Amino acid sequence: MNPEVTAFIEGMQHSWQVEVSNQLRQMVHQSIPDLEERVQYKKPHFLKKGKYAAVISPSKDAIAFMIMNANGLELPEGQFEGPPERKWIKIREGQTPDYELLSKLLIQASSTL
Repeated sequence: MNPEVTAFIEGMQHSWQVEVSNQLRQMVHQSIPDLEERVQYKKPHFLKKGKYAAVISPSKDAIAFMIMNANGLELPEGQFEGPPERKWIKIREGQTPDYELLSKLLIQASSTL
């Protein structure tokens, strides 16, 4: 794991954001073998074969988890936002994301990268 990404996550403003981001990061690594990660555009980016697969994007009151290459994914109604090629879910304090669902979607989206 990239120490720059670790430092970025550990430096987040709220402890719940650190916890959620670490769990998302672990899930991404378990879902995509031979993953590359880096901080780019002030956010942790995860790449498969040099192509963007996912992004963790913190804000003041949420963590957005973005899945790239999302064309054709069957997503639960009302949980995801964004254009067809990338979808994100906003996770707020006290919410527990469905990491299993996110992993399945990420595996499906990254399978063609």
